[in-house]
Amino acid sequence: MSRKHLVLQSDFGLDDGAVAAMYGVAYSVAPNITISNLTHGINPYNVFDGSYRLIQTVNYWPEGTVFVSVVDPGVGTDRQSVVAKLKSGHYIVTPNNGTLSHVHKYIGLESLKEIDETVNRLAHSEGSHTFHGRDIYVYNGALLAEDETYYDQLKAIPLNSLESLELLDPNSDGQTRIEGVIDIFDIRFGSLWTNIPARLLKELSIQSGDQVKVTIEHDGVQRYQNYMRFGHSFADVQVGEPIAYINSLLHLGIAINQKSFSETYNIGRGNDWLILIEKVGK
Repeated sequence: MSRKHLVLQSDFGLDDGAVAAMYGVAYSVAPNITISNLTHGINPYNVFDGSYRLIQTVNYWPEGTVFVSVVDPGVGTDRQSVVAKLKSGHYIVTPNNGTLSHVHKYIGLESLKEIDETVNRLAHSEGSHTFHGRDIYVYNGALLAEDETYYDQLKAIPLNSLESLELLDPNSDGQTRIEGVIDIFDIRFGSLWTNIPARLLKELSIQSGDQVKVTIEHDGVQRYQNYMRFGHSFADVQVGEPIAYINSLLHLGIAINQKSFSETYNIGRGNDWLILIEKVGK
C-alpha cells in the first residue's frame, strides 16, 4: 500500500505548540497518514513567500500528496477556505488569498473546491476564530490525505474565483539584456533568486565562464552594479566574489561565494526590486 502524505507549511514557527496541535488533529482523524513539514518559517503574513515555497516543492512529491499551507493574515474574516487539485495530481488546502498563485501559473489547477467552515471543521472548535490552521485546514487536509474521495464531497467553485498575486514576467531584448525582478532569497545563504528562467539566458547564448553585468534597482534608484562571472556553481569564483548562476528551480540566481549577497549589499526582494543582466563576453 502506498503512503498517504500530508505536507504542512505555515508562518507559525516552532516556538510554541501551534504546529504540534496541527499534527495532533491530523493524526486524530487520519492515524495512518505520514506527515511532513515543508516549512514553518514563512515570514509572518507573507502570502507571496508561501506561494513561492509551494512551487519550489510540490513537484518533488508523489502524485496525490496533500499540502496544507497556512499563511493567513485574514483569518476569521469572510475570506474563502479552499482545496485545489493541481494538474499534477497534487492537492493544496489553503486560504483563497493568493497562496495558489505560483502553482496556478506554472503547474495549473484542474479544479477548485470550497470548504464550508461551518461544517467541515474540527468538532467543538466553533468558538475559535484565529486558528484555522488547526480547526479547518489541517483537519480537512488530513481527511483528504486519508481518502482522496473526500474531495468529491466539497463544493466546486469556478477557477476564476481564485485570488491571485501579481507575478511579473521578465523581458528580454533577444540580444544582450534581460530585465526581471528579485522574487525571493535563498534564506540561509542570502542568495537572490529571480524570475528570469534559464531558457532566456540560453537564448542570449550566455554560457558558463562568460562575464555578465548585473544591475539592481529599487524604486528607480540603482542599488548595485558590477561585473561577475556566470558559472555552474559557487566554487567557480573565489570565496567572497559574486557569481551569477542557475538555481535549483532553473532560474537566474545571484550570490557571493560563502557570503550573503542580500546582507552584504542590503538588497531586498519583490516586484519593486528590478534586476538587469547584460551579456558582456568571456
